[in-house]
Amino acid sequence: MKKFIQSTIRFLFITAVLMFGGILPSFSAELQMFSNARLINDPANDGDSFLVEANGKSFHVRLYFVDCPETLIAFIGDAQRVREQTRYFGLSDAKRTIHFGNEAKTFVDHALVKPFTVHTAFASALGRSSKGRVYGFITTADGNDLASLLVKNGFARTYGMGRETPDGVSRDEMVKRLRDFEISAMLKRVGIWSESDPDRIAELRSKQRSEDRELQEALDQVTKAKSPQGLVSLNTASEKELQTIKGIGPVLAKRIIAGRPYRTVDDLLKVKGISPKKIETIRPYFLISTE
Repeated sequence: MKKFIQSTIRFLFITAVLMFGGILPSFSAELQMFSNARLINDPANDGDSFLVEANGKSFHVRLYFVDCPETLIAFIGDAQRVREQTRYFGLSDAKRTIHFGNEAKTFVDHALVKPFTVHTAFASALGRSSKGRVYGFITTADGNDLASLLVKNGFARTYGMGRETPDGVSRDEMVKRLRDFEISAMLKRVGIWSESDPDRIAELRSKQRSEDRELQEALDQVTKAKSPQGLVSLNTASEKELQTIKGIGPVLAKRIIAGRPYRTVDDLLKVKGISPKKIETIRPYFLISTE
């Protein structure tokens, strides 16, 4: 367990360095629409991210709001995610998680047989694609939101980055709708939920939360040790602590606190007065903690 934690911390720290160093591209806050898009077969495709082609351009889209099980384990980060997904869905075996990840991929292949529409602001999303990924919304040929379809059919959970939808549904409202779809799928025992163990799911999720706290504490210590200025906790810092960061004054500090909790620094986009450019400026000074 100790060795796994150390390897995971190294993986997370390298990722953080890449993000803090400005290597990932900045993005526009406005969604752009690409109609008549087509799915491109690619080894990196899975249930919630895939290569598409539209208007002569190809890019790898990562769906907003949802997370499908992994389709394979190639890196330490994959192993960590599969274990967490296995516990979340109440499965007894990580192999079944991988199985349902491939089922989700097959579901998407069928759902996107006909040309579809993509909305994206080209916000960067990490992933195994060698060309990088961008967050986006997919509307199928028959007018359905792909993320919602995945949750309704039990192939995804409500999780991850989100923003206002192309048809004007707020981020918070969309999260609530997807969680309702998830509860419905659980009750119907469709998709992944068909093999969930209701007697163990609370125990498994509790164990995951405990390990998440342990990892976060270890990561916080490593990150602080490597940062001469120290970092500010986005979810727990006081107004005074937030104002120690250049560019954050009393008004913005109050708005940041009012918008808590945040899962990622990018969630600050929902705070009035914070632009994508400002996020890239203040990102190096934040750490995420739910405590």
